[in-house]
Amino acid sequence: MELGFMEMVVIALAIIVLFGPDKLPSIARDLGSGVRKMRGAMEDIKTEILKETHEPVSEIKREIEKVKQAAKDYTPLQEINSDIKEIKEASTLDSKSLLSTEQNQEPTRPTFEDPTHEGPVSR
Repeated sequence: MELGFMEMVVIALAIIVLFGPDKLPSIARDLGSGVRKMRGAMEDIKTEILKETHEPVSEIKREIEKVKQAAKDYTPLQEINSDIKEIKEASTLDSKSLLSTEQNQEPTRPTFEDPTHEGPVSR
């Protein structure tokens, strides 16, 4: 909203006619202090809005930094190596138990070589 020179002259004349020339300085003082208070209130609101919008942004930045640090610390090879070690240990345990059970058992003959095997019996 822009006021031209003629509009300001008309407003000034209207104020002089309505209130008189002797009240003009007090009206100007009150108008100036009102404008200053409005500007101060607008600055306070602006500062509050900027502060409120800055907090979530800084929180998001902190979370991004945490994720970056976790990505730097993550070593998949170490995890894979530990998994391989566990699998090797489990397989050696299984092979040892398999060998011990095989040594305790007699070797089995195939059924076609066993002379005592009668095969399926039908009745």
